[in-house]
Amino acid sequence: MQIWVDADACPGVIKDILFRAAERAQVHLILVANKALSTPRSPFIRLVQVPHGFDVADQHIVSVLEPGDLVITADIPLAAAVVEKDGFALNPRGEFYSRENVRELLDLRNFIENLRSSGVETGGPSTFSKNDRQAFANQLDRFLARQKR
Repeated sequence: MQIWVDADACPGVIKDILFRAAERAQVHLILVANKALSTPRSPFIRLVQVPHGFDVADQHIVSVLEPGDLVITADIPLAAAVVEKDGFALNPRGEFYSRENVRELLDLRNFIENLRSSGVETGGPSTFSKNDRQAFANQLDRFLARQKR
């Protein structure tokens, strides 16, 4: 099992949690981004830099993902593709995507996109909070503990 990170939009505090978890659990963590990112020196952590372009990082992750891998992303279409390939997808706020909820979330995302494109002001996500960070860390710890069994 490897952990893949859709790293361009991933909050720094979440990357820090992932860096520590990769070392502690000795799990390979691969950040995929279209720009250079700073990562700790570790045999468990690496960066894959992909070309700039729409969904290039997402496409890379889906192309190399193995069943059982974990992907960290807030991108619902990417999460849907991960779940379809029998991977696990966790967003930075600590919510797992599943076959049961990802279709509904994708439909909601598309509905909101349609509203925005027609000029309706929909606002954005709430500010990333300490509770979000804690929820993510807790879910990640539980996931990694289940993988060790």
